[in-house]
Amino acid sequence: MTEIRLQKRSFRLMLVLLLAVLASGLSYAVLSLPSQAAGLSASVAENIDASGVSNPVTAVLLNFRGYDTLLELGVLLIALLGVWSLSPLQEHGYTRPGAVLDMLTRLLVPLLILVSGYLLWAGAHAPGGAFQAGSVLAAAGVLMVLTGWCLGYRFARLPLRFALVSGLGVFVIAGLIMMCFSEHFLEYPSPFAGAFILFIEAAATVSIGTSLAALFIGSRPQLCDSSSSQAEEQK
Repeated sequence: MTEIRLQKRSFRLMLVLLLAVLASGLSYAVLSLPSQAAGLSASVAENIDASGVSNPVTAVLLNFRGYDTLLELGVLLIALLGVWSLSPLQEHGYTRPGAVLDMLTRLLVPLLILVSGYLLWAGAHAPGGAFQAGSVLAAAGVLMVLTGWCLGYRFARLPLRFALVSGLGVFVIAGLIMMCFSEHFLEYPSPFAGAFILFIEAAATVSIGTSLAALFIGSRPQLCDSSSSQAEEQK
């Protein structure tokens, strides 16, 4: 027991030391920033026509600085895997929602899905995009979880994992395709840049929405027991 305690204490001290080094580096980077910076708005405005979209934010996130968005999707997926690696939460049975919550869910979930699709489409020329659309889609998932919804067996295995990795996977595949056509990684040809960005954002929306909803649950999604849920509904 003493040996185990020493190992745990050593691990905690090492973790604190690494976090202190990381905090010091981030603090130095923030404090060393100039008080006034010219920024890249002029460069973005000059090259906006070649980006495939007219919204400068989408052009930066999905084209000019696509690496950042790619890494953000990777961080979100790693965070979810870290949550799933922890001890599972206490299981709770199927509970029927109240009449008000059930009615609101049936009305709001389809509306939230439509709003998510609109934000995805509008991101090319107006504020919106994959992260905003994914957040709204996650809100629909959270609302369904609060009403006692859970995944069926056919969706909880491969389809769930595919949805989680779709954003990161499509991003990487698109970059590799560009390399095969004598382009740089994540550098899209101007005539097809808009189509590539829309396709990547669509996959990222599904991935972000699924990941955020899964993070809200706090553990691996529970599977529905169809027999027990039907029996509960009959009661």
